[in-house]
Amino acid sequence: MAPSTTSAVILNINGEKHSLSVDHRTTLLDALRERLDLTGTKKGCDQGQCGACTVLIDGRRAVSCLQLAVAADGREITTIEGVAQGDTLHPVQQAFLDLDGFQCGYCTPGQICSALGVIAEHAAGWPSAATDDVRPEAGVPELSAEEIRERMSGNLCRCGAYVSIVQAVARAAKTEEGVA
Repeated sequence: MAPSTTSAVILNINGEKHSLSVDHRTTLLDALRERLDLTGTKKGCDQGQCGACTVLIDGRRAVSCLQLAVAADGREITTIEGVAQGDTLHPVQQAFLDLDGFQCGYCTPGQICSALGVIAEHAAGWPSAATDDVRPEAGVPELSAEEIRERMSGNLCRCGAYVSIVQAVARAAKTEEGVA
């Protein structure tokens, strides 16, 4: 008897549990879009290079085109559809809207999910390749434009809205800190 090539999984997406039977090769991106009709997460390159499919898994950024659905079983997944609170936009979403952090909008869901991860990583004190002093005693670095650009570098915008995206992430980070 050949081993099964499918598994039953429970995907906890945006606070809602979804039970699915998926082929072991099914990516989380394809499960979201094709099986659950959550089409906010975009398929860009399908190779993990553009960031259009970025979601949060247990609060950390992940490109869903490289994540197998079976590996996400039981984990907390946040897609762009779960970022707002009802009709109230999340501060990151509002900043993108206010500061024109989008053009065509195709990359925007991934950019926003990545920005949420960036802000959380920074607040937790995680250094980036742009961080001058990575010693723990140095404390949390300033979330400068250079830090934001480095931390968001895995998300491409083919329209070139990078200046506005950096400004939106900076504003949202200040809002998250309670400064704005």
